[in-house]
Amino acid sequence: MGIDYYTALEINRNATDADIKRAYRRLALKYHPGTDGSTDTFNQLAEAYDVLSDPRKKAIYDKFGEEGLKGGIPQEFGGNGAWTSGYVYHGNPEKIFRQFFGGDNPFADIYSKDGSEIASGFSGLQVRGVKTQDSPIERDLHLALDDLFHGCTKKIKISRRVMNEDGFTSSIKDKILTIIVKPGWNEGTRITFPKEGDQGPNSTPADIVFIVRQKSHPWFVRQHNDLEYKARISLEMALTGFSVDVETLDGRLLNIPINDIVHPKYNKVVTGEGMPLSQDPSQRGNLIIIFDTQFPQKLSPESKRLIKQALTY
Repeated sequence: MGIDYYTALEINRNATDADIKRAYRRLALKYHPGTDGSTDTFNQLAEAYDVLSDPRKKAIYDKFGEEGLKGGIPQEFGGNGAWTSGYVYHGNPEKIFRQFFGGDNPFADIYSKDGSEIASGFSGLQVRGVKTQDSPIERDLHLALDDLFHGCTKKIKISRRVMNEDGFTSSIKDKILTIIVKPGWNEGTRITFPKEGDQGPNSTPADIVFIVRQKSHPWFVRQHNDLEYKARISLEMALTGFSVDVETLDGRLLNIPINDIVHPKYNKVVTGEGMPLSQDPSQRGNLIIIFDTQFPQKLSPESKRLIKQALTY
């Protein structure tokens, strides 16, 4: 005579999937041979769980009993007049046990208060007092220079695996992570969301880390807290003076007079017109104007004579 799967798991026929999992977990730990439990009982528990945790097998068992499950569904219930193939238990309770607990050691998520190791009778394994955590998940966060100048808020949707209430199964759920970008953040700034990675029964979720990557700007190049601006000028302007108009990231128009002779190594530094400092946004770096002097492709003899005359000391 066969076994009653519900009786083996000590549950009634109205048990939910979560009830079935809880029952198997409790009894499998109790009767595992590694804890001096009964081999026969452990084997029956595995077979009962193998059937009742599978919706199709459970439905056949509930309607036709063990005979219908193992012998096949009677002809009038089979598709196209065919019998279904009967269920054959593979006879490997350890396989069911490992699949259920995710390994040979079911105590991988049980820890002592003082952090010491806990000995278990399963496969000679020992469990340390701290859960292992997956490596951080790193993602680039591309930001415009304007965003890094003013600061902004970015909302990022992630999809991650979370454990269900039964503690055994999981599902994929979306979550919105909010990043408050502070003025002055630099390339490479790291924003960490602790333990927002995939959840698992025996591990601590990984941290999710966003790394700031600055997008290029049409006319500014950032150097730490300074902003570089390249102005194209003629040779005449370089020698006689001029003014440069620069539109800032906050919408102002600076008119900067250049009264010095612009030689190849000359830069104009405008104090306090660069990026805000992330530690103190009220402080700013500098605006550095770099000059690209355009030389004439050719000069007439008269122009050369006049230039020589003008440059004669």
